[in-house]
Amino acid sequence: MSNINFVPDDYIQSNESRRANLMCLVLFCVVMAGLAGSFVTIKIRQSACGAQEKLVNAKMAKMEESIKKFESLQLKRKAMMRTALTTAELLEPVPRSVLLASLTNSLPPGVSLIKLDMIQKEGPKSAADRSKNKYEAAPDKGGDPEAKPSAEKGLETRMEIEGIAPSDLQVASYIEHLSNSVLLHNVALVESKEKKIDDAAFRQFKLTAMLDREVHLTKDDVDHIRSKAEQSIFQF
Repeated sequence: MSNINFVPDDYIQSNESRRANLMCLVLFCVVMAGLAGSFVTIKIRQSACGAQEKLVNAKMAKMEESIKKFESLQLKRKAMMRTALTTAELLEPVPRSVLLASLTNSLPPGVSLIKLDMIQKEGPKSAADRSKNKYEAAPDKGGDPEAKPSAEKGLETRMEIEGIAPSDLQVASYIEHLSNSVLLHNVALVESKEKKIDDAAFRQFKLTAMLDREVHLTKDDVDHIRSKAEQSIFQF
Protein backbone atom coordinates (compact mmCIF):
# COMPACT_ATOMS: atom_id res chain seq x y z
CA MET A 1 0.00 0.00 0.00
CA SER A 2 1.60 3.32 -1.03
CA ASN A 3 1.98 6.22 1.42
CA ILE A 4 -0.08 9.22 0.67
CA ASN A 5 1.49 12.56 1.61
CA PHE A 6 -1.15 15.09 2.49
CA VAL A 7 1.39 17.96 3.05
CA PRO A 8 1.50 20.32 0.14
CA ASP A 9 4.73 20.61 -1.77
CA ASP A 10 4.72 24.39 -1.37
CA TYR A 11 4.75 24.03 2.43
CA ILE A 12 7.67 21.59 2.35
CA GLN A 13 9.70 23.87 0.07
CA SER A 14 8.89 26.83 2.30
CA ASN A 15 10.18 24.97 5.41
CA GLU A 16 13.35 23.91 3.64
CA SER A 17 13.91 27.44 2.46
CA ARG A 18 13.46 28.80 6.02
CA ARG A 19 15.93 26.22 7.40
CA ALA A 20 18.49 27.11 4.75
CA ASN A 21 18.07 30.81 5.46
CA LEU A 22 18.41 30.16 9.21
CA MET A 23 21.64 28.18 8.67
CA CYS A 24 23.05 30.95 6.49
CA LEU A 25 22.16 33.51 9.13
CA VAL A 26 23.81 31.45 11.89
CA LEU A 27 26.98 30.99 9.80
CA PHE A 28 26.99 34.69 9.00
CA CYS A 29 26.71 35.55 12.71
CA VAL A 30 29.54 33.13 13.55
CA VAL A 31 31.78 34.64 10.86
CA MET A 32 30.99 38.19 11.99
CA ALA A 33 31.61 37.27 15.62
CA GLY A 34 35.03 35.79 14.65
CA LEU A 35 35.91 38.90 12.66
CA ALA A 36 34.84 41.16 15.54
CA GLY A 37 36.88 39.09 18.02
CA SER A 38 39.93 39.24 15.77
CA PHE A 39 39.55 43.00 15.37
CA VAL A 40 39.28 43.53 19.13
CA THR A 41 42.31 41.30 19.75
CA ILE A 42 44.38 43.18 17.18
CA LYS A 43 43.39 46.52 18.71
CA ILE A 44 44.31 45.32 22.22
CA ARG A 45 47.71 44.11 20.99
CA GLN A 46 48.28 47.39 19.16
CA SER A 47 47.49 49.34 22.34
CA ALA A 48 49.84 47.13 24.39
CA CYS A 49 52.62 47.54 21.82
CA GLY A 50 52.06 51.30 21.73
CA ALA A 51 52.27 51.54 25.53
CA GLN A 52 55.42 49.43 25.58
CA GLU A 53 56.96 51.56 22.84
CA LYS A 54 56.25 54.74 24.81
CA LEU A 55 57.84 53.18 27.91
CA VAL A 56 60.97 52.19 25.96
CA ASN A 57 61.20 55.65 24.40
CA ALA A 58 60.92 57.26 27.84
CA LYS A 59 63.69 55.02 29.20
CA MET A 60 65.91 55.79 26.22
CA ALA A 61 65.35 59.53 26.66
CA LYS A 62 66.23 59.25 30.34
CA MET A 63 69.38 57.28 29.55
CA GLU A 64 70.42 59.82 26.90
CA GLU A 65 69.95 62.62 29.43
CA SER A 66 72.04 60.72 32.00
CA ILE A 67 74.79 60.11 29.43
CA LYS A 68 74.86 63.81 28.52
CA LYS A 69 75.13 64.77 32.20
CA PHE A 70 77.92 62.24 32.72
CA GLU A 71 79.84 63.54 29.69
CA SER A 72 79.39 67.10 30.93
CA LEU A 73 80.74 66.14 34.34
CA GLN A 74 83.70 64.39 32.71
CA LEU A 75 84.55 67.50 30.70
CA LYS A 76 84.28 69.70 33.79
CA ARG A 77 86.48 67.32 35.78
CA LYS A 78 89.14 67.29 33.04
CA ALA A 79 89.12 71.09 32.94
CA MET A 80 89.41 71.26 36.74
CA MET A 81 92.28 68.78 36.71
CA ARG A 82 94.15 70.74 34.06
CA THR A 83 93.56 73.98 35.96
CA ALA A 84 94.75 72.40 39.21
CA LEU A 85 97.87 71.03 37.56
CA THR A 86 98.80 74.36 35.97
CA THR A 87 97.75 76.95 38.60
CA ALA A 88 98.25 75.23 41.98
CA GLU A 89 101.94 76.16 42.21
CA LEU A 90 102.82 77.12 45.78
CA LEU A 91 106.11 77.70 47.57
CA GLU A 92 106.16 74.35 49.37
CA PRO A 93 108.65 71.46 49.59
CA VAL A 94 106.20 69.49 47.41
CA PRO A 95 104.01 71.68 45.15
CA ARG A 96 100.35 70.90 45.42
CA SER A 97 100.13 70.35 41.70
CA VAL A 98 102.75 67.59 42.01
CA LEU A 99 100.93 66.08 44.98
CA LEU A 100 97.61 66.13 43.10
CA ALA A 101 99.33 64.56 40.10
CA SER A 102 100.71 61.79 42.32
CA LEU A 103 97.23 61.11 43.75
CA THR A 104 95.86 60.95 40.21
CA ASN A 105 98.58 58.58 39.03
CA SER A 106 97.73 56.15 41.84
CA LEU A 107 94.05 55.85 40.88
CA PRO A 108 93.06 52.28 39.92
CA PRO A 109 90.73 51.81 36.91
CA GLY A 110 87.19 53.02 37.67
CA VAL A 111 88.16 55.12 40.73
CA SER A 112 87.53 58.88 40.75
CA LEU A 113 88.36 61.63 43.21
CA ILE A 114 85.55 63.98 44.20
CA LYS A 115 87.11 65.98 47.04
CA LEU A 116 90.56 66.75 48.44
CA ASP A 117 91.20 68.82 51.57
CA MET A 118 94.71 69.75 52.74
CA ILE A 119 95.21 70.99 56.30
CA GLN A 120 98.55 72.42 57.39
CA LYS A 121 99.51 72.91 61.01
CA GLU A 122 102.63 73.05 63.08
CA GLY A 123 103.79 69.60 64.01
CA PRO A 124 105.30 68.43 67.30
CA LYS A 125 108.98 69.27 67.67
CA SER A 126 111.56 66.70 68.61
CA ALA A 127 114.14 67.15 71.39
CA ALA A 128 116.84 67.88 68.79
CA ASP A 129 114.70 70.61 67.21
CA ARG A 130 114.04 72.20 70.61
CA SER A 131 117.75 72.14 71.45
CA LYS A 132 118.60 73.66 68.06
CA ASN A 133 116.05 76.43 68.52
CA LYS A 134 117.45 77.16 71.94
CA TYR A 135 120.95 77.79 70.57
CA GLU A 136 119.57 79.70 67.59
CA ALA A 137 117.71 81.99 69.98
CA ALA A 138 120.93 82.67 71.91
CA PRO A 139 123.77 83.30 69.40
CA ASP A 140 126.03 84.67 72.13
CA LYS A 141 126.33 81.13 73.55
CA GLY A 142 127.84 79.64 70.45
CA GLY A 143 124.88 79.61 68.12
CA ASP A 144 125.08 80.72 64.52
CA PRO A 145 123.70 84.28 64.33
CA GLU A 146 122.84 83.79 60.64
CA ALA A 147 120.76 80.66 61.26
CA LYS A 148 116.95 81.01 61.15
CA PRO A 149 114.30 78.43 62.05
CA SER A 150 112.55 76.88 59.06
CA ALA A 151 108.80 77.26 59.25
CA GLU A 152 108.25 74.88 56.35
CA LYS A 153 109.92 71.92 58.05
CA GLY A 154 107.80 72.47 61.15
CA LEU A 155 104.52 72.17 59.26
CA GLU A 156 102.50 68.99 58.95
CA THR A 157 100.21 68.53 55.95
CA ARG A 158 97.19 66.32 56.56
CA MET A 159 95.03 65.30 53.61
CA GLU A 160 91.42 64.17 53.54
CA ILE A 161 90.66 62.35 50.29
CA GLU A 162 87.14 61.48 49.12
CA GLY A 163 86.19 59.54 46.01
CA ILE A 164 84.03 56.85 44.46
CA ALA A 165 84.98 53.35 43.30
CA PRO A 166 83.15 50.38 41.77
CA SER A 167 83.90 48.18 44.81
CA ASP A 168 85.97 47.93 47.99
CA LEU A 169 88.66 46.05 46.03
CA GLN A 170 89.52 49.21 44.11
CA VAL A 171 89.48 51.19 47.37
CA ALA A 172 91.95 48.74 48.93
CA SER A 173 94.12 48.91 45.81
CA TYR A 174 94.16 52.72 45.96
CA ILE A 175 95.17 52.65 49.64
CA GLU A 176 98.00 50.25 48.77
CA HIS A 177 99.21 52.52 45.95
CA LEU A 178 99.18 55.57 48.21
CA SER A 179 100.97 53.68 50.99
CA ASN A 180 103.77 52.81 48.54
CA SER A 181 104.14 56.45 47.48
CA VAL A 182 107.31 58.28 48.59
CA LEU A 183 105.25 61.40 49.29
CA LEU A 184 102.76 60.00 51.79
CA HIS A 185 102.60 58.00 54.98
CA ASN A 186 99.96 57.00 57.54
CA VAL A 187 97.35 56.34 54.84
CA ALA A 188 94.15 55.18 56.56
CA LEU A 189 90.56 54.40 55.58
CA VAL A 190 88.04 56.54 57.46
CA GLU A 191 84.78 55.53 55.78
CA SER A 192 83.44 53.39 52.95
CA LYS A 193 79.73 53.34 52.21
CA GLU A 194 77.41 52.47 49.35
CA LYS A 195 76.20 55.26 47.07
CA LYS A 196 73.82 54.93 44.10
CA ILE A 197 74.33 57.04 40.96
CA ASP A 198 71.70 56.56 38.22
CA ASP A 199 70.64 53.18 39.69
CA ALA A 200 74.29 51.98 39.74
CA ALA A 201 75.90 51.06 43.08
CA PHE A 202 79.30 52.55 43.93
CA ARG A 203 81.46 52.76 47.03
CA GLN A 204 82.04 56.28 48.37
CA PHE A 205 85.20 56.30 50.46
CA LYS A 206 87.12 58.74 52.62
CA LEU A 207 90.84 58.45 53.37
CA THR A 208 93.35 60.38 55.44
CA ALA A 209 97.08 60.63 54.79
CA MET A 210 100.07 62.64 55.94
CA LEU A 211 102.59 64.31 53.65
CA ASP A 212 106.14 63.21 54.34
CA ARG A 213 108.08 66.30 55.50
CA GLU A 214 111.45 64.74 54.71
CA VAL A 215 110.75 64.05 51.04
CA HIS A 216 112.97 65.75 48.44
CA LEU A 217 112.00 65.62 44.78
CA THR A 218 114.32 66.42 41.92
CA LYS A 219 113.24 68.29 38.81
CA ASP A 220 113.23 65.00 36.90
CA ASP A 221 110.92 63.46 39.52
CA VAL A 222 108.52 66.41 39.25
CA ASP A 223 108.50 66.32 35.44
CA HIS A 224 107.88 62.56 35.45
CA ILE A 225 104.95 62.84 37.88
CA ARG A 226 103.35 65.67 35.91
CA SER A 227 103.73 63.98 32.53
CA LYS A 228 102.23 60.79 33.89
CA ALA A 229 99.32 62.78 35.36
CA GLU A 230 98.62 64.38 31.98
CA GLN A 231 98.37 60.91 30.44
CA SER A 232 96.07 59.76 33.27
CA ILE A 233 93.68 62.67 32.63
CA PHE A 234 93.14 61.71 28.99
CA GLN A 235 92.59 58.07 29.97
CA PHE A 236 89.50 58.92 32.09
